[in-house]
Amino acid sequence: QVQLVESGGGLVQAGGSLRLSCAASGTIFSFNVMGWYRQAPGKQRELVAVITRGGSTNYGDSVKGRFTISRGNAKNTVYLQMNSLKPEDTAVYYCAADSRAYNSNTRPYYWGQGTQVTVSS
Repeated sequence: QVQLVESGGGLVQAGGSLRLSCAASGTIFSFNVMGWYRQAPGKQRELVAVITRGGSTNYGDSVKGRFTISRGNAKNTVYLQMNSLKPEDTAVYYCAADSRAYNSNTRPYYWGQGTQVTVSS
C-alpha cells in the first residue's frame, strides 16, 4: 500500500521560511510526478508545485519566485522550500504523487494526510 508522509509544517512569521518534506513508501517504482497542493479553509485545493522524474516543474502563480520544489536523491522523495512566506500561504499542504505522465488537468492519484502551515502577520 502506497503511503506519502509529509513533515516540516509549522508556524512561522510573515517573511520567514519553511521546508516541507515528503517520502513515499509501499512501492518499488519511481513516481513520474510528485508535488504539493494546498487547501486553505473555505477554499478549493490548489496546485503549489509539481516536478516530474525528468526535472520539469510547474508552479502555481501565487508562489512563483518564492517556492522551490525539488526531488531528493532517495527514490520517491520531494521537498518544497518556501521563502518569503505570506499570511495567505496559510493552509494544509498535501504531498501528491502519480505514476502516470503529468497532466495539469488531472489530479494525482496518491495523496498524503497533509501538514499544516500557518503564517502569522
